[in-house]
Amino acid sequence: MRTLIYALFISAILVSSVSAGQQKMTAQQIVEKANYVSYYQGKDGRAEVSMVITDSQGRKRHRKFIIIRRDDQPTPEDIKKNPALKKNLDLFCKEQQFYVYFLRPADVAKMVFMVWKHLNKDDDRWLYLPALDLVKRIAATDKRTSFVGSDFFYEDVSGRNINLDKHEIVKITKNYYVLKHTPKDPKTVEFSYYITWIHRQTFIPVRVEYFDKAGKKYREYSALKVDKIQGYDTVTKSQMADLRTGGKTVLSYASVKYNIGLPRKIFTERYLRKPPMKYLRK
Repeated sequence: MRTLIYALFISAILVSSVSAGQQKMTAQQIVEKANYVSYYQGKDGRAEVSMVITDSQGRKRHRKFIIIRRDDQPTPEDIKKNPALKKNLDLFCKEQQFYVYFLRPADVAKMVFMVWKHLNKDDDRWLYLPALDLVKRIAATDKRTSFVGSDFFYEDVSGRNINLDKHEIVKITKNYYVLKHTPKDPKTVEFSYYITWIHRQTFIPVRVEYFDKAGKKYREYSALKVDKIQGYDTVTKSQMADLRTGGKTVLSYASVKYNIGLPRKIFTERYLRKPPMKYLRK
């Protein structure tokens, strides 16, 4: 499947809302499914990412990196508690690891960003700076700051924990679930709430709008392109726009692969200084 999601979004907005009687999924179920599709498809994955950062004057900066991701799999105890996991892994989202290795430009080459994603506590994040041979821990309070100078935040890369927000359905159109998400602890974030448009067939979030404490939209994410890869609907181009500064960042994904057999040991501090090139190459 190759389609322009943004065009689908515009057409879907014109469709009237589906009556509440037709609603079959709760807000929590929709969010859980969308979270799985966005971050957990396959047991692991790899992609080459091109990043283009454009400021308000049209000046561009380019970055290229490789991202690999691994999910912990259900244990026998997990399956005993929930036998449905044997046939339906999209019910299962557990601990997860991300590793981002920068290729260019020269000033960020060999830099590494790593995440251990947890469900019931703050994620662990590290940044390795090769010029200083320094491993830096990224504090939980910094997760909503710029990711390497782009309009994406650190938290956008690995995903926001769905348990941090309250979710409610705003409306259901022919093609989209429209949900509102409100932080349970407003002091920890800069937004007051955000609105998500989730495609009803694929469960891909195609648009996310963030609103500040004054209720003004200041940030907007768009999924621009989706491909079917190894049977998985996958976002292969996306954009984050900062409506305050006029800047935007576009991410394009290439050479995407799932289920490549990544070992857990490479997602450790040792491999920040010694990149696992065997798995980073195509």
